[in-house]
Amino acid sequence: MAATAEFPLQLAQVVEEENDYIVQGVLHCSNEHCLREYPIVDGIPLIVANIRQYVGDNILSIYARRDLSDFTESILSDCCGSGSLFDSTRQYLSSYAWDHYGDLDPEKRIGDPQPGTMTRTLERGRELVGPLLAGPIIDVGCSVGRSSFSLADGGDRLVLGVDLNFAMLRLAGEVLRHGMVRYPLRRAGLVFQRREFPAHFAHSEMVDFWACDAAALPFSSGTFSLAVSMNLLDCVYAPKEFLTSLGHVLRTGGKAILTCPYDWSPAATPVEAWLGGHSQRSPMAGDSEAILRTLLTPGAHPSSLNTLKLLAERTELPWQVRLHDRSTMTYKLHLVVAERCSAAESPSAPATPK
Repeated sequence: MAATAEFPLQLAQVVEEENDYIVQGVLHCSNEHCLREYPIVDGIPLIVANIRQYVGDNILSIYARRDLSDFTESILSDCCGSGSLFDSTRQYLSSYAWDHYGDLDPEKRIGDPQPGTMTRTLERGRELVGPLLAGPIIDVGCSVGRSSFSLADGGDRLVLGVDLNFAMLRLAGEVLRHGMVRYPLRRAGLVFQRREFPAHFAHSEMVDFWACDAAALPFSSGTFSLAVSMNLLDCVYAPKEFLTSLGHVLRTGGKAILTCPYDWSPAATPVEAWLGGHSQRSPMAGDSEAILRTLLTPGAHPSSLNTLKLLAERTELPWQVRLHDRSTMTYKLHLVVAERCSAAESPSAPATPK
């Protein structure tokens, strides 16, 4: 089958700028027979295939106000109640922002748990990667952005953080443009405390954040020298398509760092697409680690990927998720480093082992 033609996006209109950042505007597909619009909202380009569905599904997060006081937000929280979209969004922001930026909070607490699980795990992955090819880095599932800033610490590479959660991307974008972290920290139940403090990172001018689908990354083959994806594999609707997409955007010899706790949920991924966690009567007995190793070993199985090969791995790495003052969950991660295969190493093959 012939390769699909690729058309770069073009900046069609700038509505608002702030400190050299485009805050509002629109990108157009350069194909004259398409000219599809991709809006830029709060500094985040929305580059997804079905833009109407994405905006429709996320309109409450996109349209959410950021000018309300902590006091007013607490009243709204009481009115919406536990389990509401408002409550769950604040919980996500609390857990992720605390781990990504809590070490910078001047009022951080002494004792356990301590924030920074993400940055410590990322360092473990970078130690295994070794020398990199020249070229930009993609941080897939960047959430609130600290990993993208960490990846830019050398100052010699562009880093693009992508995610589909608009509320978290907006927080990352605010850190990028304003050098300030602002998020609700859950204390207990519906009780949150607003945290706001500076967060300045060297070479932040090398970072940007976009809304993109991890399983259909909208980039040409061989765009990136390194891909990082932390705890996303078990959160996408199509894990194997995600791995294939990740390999596609890497240059030959480019590396990928992936971590996963294999916390499968049908709310995020159809059971049929899980890489293990079911099919206990199959030859691999539903072992997610073993299945991922097989997928990343060319020729090991008819369904092995033709884009990525396993280089190194670590298991049982602790990852803490803070829920509130008295509750922390601990996952054990599987960390793998893979490399983009050359054409000679790429056997083709079609289905996913269960």
